[in-house]
Amino acid sequence: MAEHHESDAATVATAAAAHVVDPAAFLPFALPDIDEAEIEAVVACLRSGWVTTGPATRQFEQDFKAYLGGEVETISVNSATAGLHLALESLGIGPGDEVIVPTLTFTATAEVVRYLGAKPVFVDVEPEHMNLSIEAVEAAVTPRTRAVLPVHYAGLACDMDALLALARRRGLRVVEDAAHAFPTRYKGRLVGTLDSDITVFSFYANKTMTTGEGGMVVTRDAELARRIRLMRLHGISQDAFNRYVSRTPAWYYEVVAAGFKYNLTDIASSIGIQQLRKIDRFWQRREHLARRYHEALAGLPLQLPPLADTENGSTHAWHLYVVRMAPEAGMGRDELILKLSQRGIGTSVHFIPLHRQPVWRNSCELSASQFPVAEACYERILSLPLYTKMSDADQDRVIATLRELLA
Repeated sequence: MAEHHESDAATVATAAAAHVVDPAAFLPFALPDIDEAEIEAVVACLRSGWVTTGPATRQFEQDFKAYLGGEVETISVNSATAGLHLALESLGIGPGDEVIVPTLTFTATAEVVRYLGAKPVFVDVEPEHMNLSIEAVEAAVTPRTRAVLPVHYAGLACDMDALLALARRRGLRVVEDAAHAFPTRYKGRLVGTLDSDITVFSFYANKTMTTGEGGMVVTRDAELARRIRLMRLHGISQDAFNRYVSRTPAWYYEVVAAGFKYNLTDIASSIGIQQLRKIDRFWQRREHLARRYHEALAGLPLQLPPLADTENGSTHAWHLYVVRMAPEAGMGRDELILKLSQRGIGTSVHFIPLHRQPVWRNSCELSASQFPVAEACYERILSLPLYTKMSDADQDRVIATLRELLA
């Protein structure tokens, strides 16, 4: 996912080509944790004859709702991008509207705004957590602003109390991009049960749990949930699942809106059911690995990621472990990526800020000077390997290599 300045990219590509790492020895940046339970569930799904949206998807949605607790509705989708699109559509976002998004995120956060003909308005992040700056959000609000789309960067929640207070004061809707944040707690409450309008989770292959591709939309608002379900599958007035399993003739349906094809399949949901059952163990393993990094990397010329404030009941999902190169490191971020790769260790960069991406830079007339914090962070950030299948010995190899290169 990482990109580099053009001159740096040429250097990295040339050097990497000259150094071939034994694939068996390569330690990836991320790896899904799939075992026999998921494999057996997929086989059972295939044998059932129901492979698209059906009973397994219903169960997955219900299980996810039960995990979150509280009075929420859960709607599965085939990607978090689809979920964000449906969320904004359900709020009536359209041409002429503005939606505030952080620049330090993946392009999907902004592109869904464009899907609806609205304008993404990019804001800077705050320096400690690299979540969107509340002050920057306030400064970006105009009479056209309809919503804010916060991203819980790396798995640590934004300052949601401040953001929600601002949204109430300025009459804005809030859609949480929680692609990194399952299961994150904010002051004792799971993300997904906070007081925003809608929350969207991702189950992409490198996330804290996976369905391969997929996501979940969560809301307390029954009317928003109704609209999202309707638009998820072609705008059909009657649930397709009910039509196909009904014991009485139920062939009739009406298309009442120009909807989308965003439904999750039973094959994916059968994986999700099993992954969800392991999510607490997954989180404990990620927390363990993050703590080990924190202890072992202390003293190196790296700025380590912030920990959650456990005293107020907050937790970090640790989807990513993002360090920042210190000036005294003796090398740049791109050089460190290259040296780690040459030693068989995968890394990534999250993210190339959107103000640097040609489509957003050109269409929104953005410049680096507008985003000094994100710009400074981008030059230094590096995501280290962190995944539940990673052994302590694997992590010790990463730590030892970093010590060799930076100590």
